[in-house]
Amino acid sequence: MDAITELLTRGVDTIYPDKVELEKVLREGQKLRVYQGFDPTSPQFHIGHMVGLRKLSQWQNLGHEVIFLIGDFTAMTGDPTGKDKTRIPLTREQVLENAKTYKEQASKILNFSGKNPTVIKYNSDWLAKMSVLEFANLAYHLSLNQIIKRDMFQKRIANNMDISMTEIFYPLMQGYDSVAMNVDVEVGGSDQMFNMMTGRDLMHKIKRKNKFVMTTPLLTDSQGVKIGKTEGNSIALTDKPEDLFGKIMTLPDDVMQKGFEYLTDVPMDEINSMNNDFMKNKKRLAYEIVKQLNNESAAKEAERYFEKTVQKKEIPSDIKEFSWSTGKSLVDFLTESKLATSKTDAKRLIEQGGVAIDEEIITDSNAPFSGTDDSIVRVGKRKFIRVSIK
Repeated sequence: MDAITELLTRGVDTIYPDKVELEKVLREGQKLRVYQGFDPTSPQFHIGHMVGLRKLSQWQNLGHEVIFLIGDFTAMTGDPTGKDKTRIPLTREQVLENAKTYKEQASKILNFSGKNPTVIKYNSDWLAKMSVLEFANLAYHLSLNQIIKRDMFQKRIANNMDISMTEIFYPLMQGYDSVAMNVDVEVGGSDQMFNMMTGRDLMHKIKRKNKFVMTTPLLTDSQGVKIGKTEGNSIALTDKPEDLFGKIMTLPDDVMQKGFEYLTDVPMDEINSMNNDFMKNKKRLAYEIVKQLNNESAAKEAERYFEKTVQKKEIPSDIKEFSWSTGKSLVDFLTESKLATSKTDAKRLIEQGGVAIDEEIITDSNAPFSGTDDSIVRVGKRKFIRVSIK
């Protein structure tokens, strides 16, 4: 398939008003302004974000103007999409701290330099400057009935749960981003459909302009659970290559087809002809993603590390050493050595049988640290630390 066909079909859920109309515009050679917004409610991009970022990259490679919008204003109010209760508002300081490395992370996929660089914008540039009267005039274009019909709000009403006014106004604020930037196309996950269509409606009413909406599918398993986002199983774009490779190898088998289609450049005919050798396919997927986010050398080294530590069950020769005092708990050791992200995470890892000292599995989360000088502590199949007793 050619580049335009791939843009409009691969890793695409729906196009509004329809694919035929957008394809006609593209075949005529028109250059469009395209954007996707990212609310910095977390400091990390995970592999689910790759789907949209890769789609933006395709637009950029075809010569269109791409805007990487940081929703620093909307992040302070909180998107209600998919939430069964009101989000706790973030402060301006929290939002800016979260967004601090967004450009660096996105640059693993998008090009922010060269002859057609991605443009970064912040929606506080227009939303924070809007007067009450201006916002009231904007709100005129959206009815409360439209908002309340959303499934998540209907569930809250049925359960007698609160819906804050900021949640009511959120689609209006995100929708206005399209107007403020005068875009032609908005890209976003399929769960953002309502907000994106609100922007399309506002563009028509205020600008008398047709805005295309392109939704990308969510990266989920067969049960509909989002991949790479869950606490304790997050797959971040900035993970070390060997960790990234290993985490991808733990993905459910039923995610392989989606993973290749949404996250790699492997041709679709090759993907469709893959056999059921899941180990081989997962290693190929992990290799392709690590190469894309880092480089080929890192991908080769990450694959070798996985084969050595997981498949051959060898202990790496270059593992880190951590100095420790006796008399403390295993939970403290895991937390302070960064083998666990928190004490809660450490307890979970222990109770699930994921922690071993000199290959003896420990399942009591209240246990003291029982290692000695030169002991090897292993978490999962890929994380090792050598102990040095003070």
